[in-house]
Amino acid sequence: MWWHSPRWWLLAAPALCATALGTYDVFQRRHAILRNYPLLGRARFLLERIRPEIQQYFIERDFDGRPYDRDVRDAVYQRAKGLEAKLAFGTDRDVYGDGHEFLVPSMAPRKVSATPPTVRVGGPHCPQPYDMPLLNISAMSFGSLSSNAVLALNKGARRGGFAHDTGEGGISEYHLRHGGDLIWEIGTGYFGCRTPEGDFDPVAFAANAALPSVKAVLLKLSQGAKPGIGGMLPGSKVDAEIAGIRGVRQGRTVLSPPHHRQCSTPRALVRFVARLRELADGKPVGIKFCVGDRVQVLALCKAMLAEGVSPDFIVVDGAEGGTGAAPLEFADHVGMPLTEGLMTVHNALVGVGLRDWVRVGASGKIATGADIVRRLAQGADFTNAARSMMFALGCIQAQACHTNACPVGVATQDPRRTRALDVDDKAERVRRYQAATVHSAQQLIASMGLTDPWQLRPRMLHRRVGPGGEIRSYAELYEWLEDKQLLNGPPWSWQADWDAANPDLFT
Repeated sequence: MWWHSPRWWLLAAPALCATALGTYDVFQRRHAILRNYPLLGRARFLLERIRPEIQQYFIERDFDGRPYDRDVRDAVYQRAKGLEAKLAFGTDRDVYGDGHEFLVPSMAPRKVSATPPTVRVGGPHCPQPYDMPLLNISAMSFGSLSSNAVLALNKGARRGGFAHDTGEGGISEYHLRHGGDLIWEIGTGYFGCRTPEGDFDPVAFAANAALPSVKAVLLKLSQGAKPGIGGMLPGSKVDAEIAGIRGVRQGRTVLSPPHHRQCSTPRALVRFVARLRELADGKPVGIKFCVGDRVQVLALCKAMLAEGVSPDFIVVDGAEGGTGAAPLEFADHVGMPLTEGLMTVHNALVGVGLRDWVRVGASGKIATGADIVRRLAQGADFTNAARSMMFALGCIQAQACHTNACPVGVATQDPRRTRALDVDDKAERVRRYQAATVHSAQQLIASMGLTDPWQLRPRMLHRRVGPGGEIRSYAELYEWLEDKQLLNGPPWSWQADWDAANPDLFT
């Protein structure tokens, strides 16, 4: 018979092995790409083993097409898998070039604290404060992310005791199922507290704000990837479930307005913040924006002083941030980078005497412990990360976020692709990544001779500023205001902007 022929078995044996391997790929839970692309997905893992040239050429690209730091991405992957992020034979970074930054170690380092630090968020008008961890999940909406991705993020946040920003797409049952702490973000579309006409609905807001999982509310004015324009969700992702959560029509592309109807001036904004805090029964309310210029930030500070009201926290979104698709011109040319934006907000709050009451968060390409420490030295109290959390979920930077065809089930509403993302496995990866990164930050802080993160100062972060080897600290490179200095007499470098700032006008 034909099956007795050796030639037949030479052909059949590889086919049977491939079938068995493909079947295993479909049912295993560790690798989402293999569940969606059995056998074929193994080509990617083969490329990862051939380093550095082939991997770097084919898959080491940033979301906007530019090279991304392989060491950073690998550090996220390793920590998410529970491995130590270490590199043999030193670094391949250019530590001698102009612009290189480094932290200052101490000759008398301290012991690393066993307890992850938190900062209390909630000013004098906030009876329900929240203790914010150093690193949290930044804004990514259900709709942009799949249901399983949201479930994994929230379950990871619950296990690790850190916060999960909902994104502006509203609160879904996937945000609530595992009970992780939520920062409810409200954008210009008012999803989750929206009237049929698209206006703010105070009754719906109060109902969602009262949910036990909601620990704080964040009013988004703009985002770093595309400041000045509203969010966009392609109609291919707007299924019946998402349409119901957002209060929009199924299958229609959702375009959020570029600005809030409720607050078109700084004074109106702080009044709206006070109203939200009252409706939320005293839970912290913050605002989030990508800084445009110093005048607008100072106008906001003047409005806080005039109204006697301030947000409990401000999240500064750097222009270099953004996890998915954004117009190229906006991503490259609009808004301040996080370093400048963060220091602007910090100094402005110090200058008007409000820094002790308003906590400051930093969001934009936060991936490592060193990133956290740098941002704290520049004026932040805590940090948020989106891109690195997507890496922890298994994102492979396929750049298909806006197509509904994410190959690993992270950024899609396709049920077949979504099922490949195993919630329990990815939740644990998210937890491990956050814990290891915060611990790394604690190790760095201890190596600098400090006992807690809030002892960090600008003088502890240095930058090489010239090819001749000149080195300056951030305390020397930038101007840092003293408490209430803007009220007592602005320095000449701030005088013009202070005079131009109008609490009744943003521009």
